Amino acid sequence: MRERQKHKLADTAQQIVGGFLLSGPFVVTEEVWLLARNMTVFHSLFLVGIVTTIGYGGLYGADNDRDPRREAAVFGVPVRFISVLIVAFGSVTILAFSITAPDLFLADLAPRARLSVTAQAISVAALFSVVGAVTTDSLF
Repeated sequence: MRERQKHKLADTAQQIVGGFLLSGPFVVTEEVWLLARNMTVFHSLFLVGIVTTIGYGGLYGADNDRDPRREAAVFGVPVRFISVLIVAFGSVTILAFSITAPDLFLADLAPRARLSVTAQAISVAALFSVVGAVTTDSLF
C-alpha cells in the first residue's frame, strides 16, 4: 500500500496566491455586488456547490497524477481539497472586508441585510477564486 501524500504549507501558499489573484477584480466590481443583491439563499447554495465541484474536479479530475485516496484526509476528505475551499472563500472574504467593499456597495442596507448580501457576493467571487487556487496548485 502506498504512503499517504502530505499536504504541505507550500501547497496552501500556492493556492492562496492563485485565490487572491483571481478573486481581487471581482470583489471590487460593483456588478458582483448588484448581482448579490438580487440573489436568494438558493442561488448562494447553488454557487457553493459549483465552487465545490470546480475545486474537486480541478484538483482530482484534471490531474491524472493526483489520487484523493492517497492524500492526507480529515474524515475521509482530502486536506488539499479542504484547503482549496478555505482559500477560495477565505480570500474573497478577507479582500471584501479589508477594502471595506460591503460598506461602499451596501451602505444603504441595514446591517443584517448587508451581511446577507455580502455572503452572497462572496459566493459569486469564490467561483473565480477557486479557479485560481486550483490552477496554481496544479501548476506548481
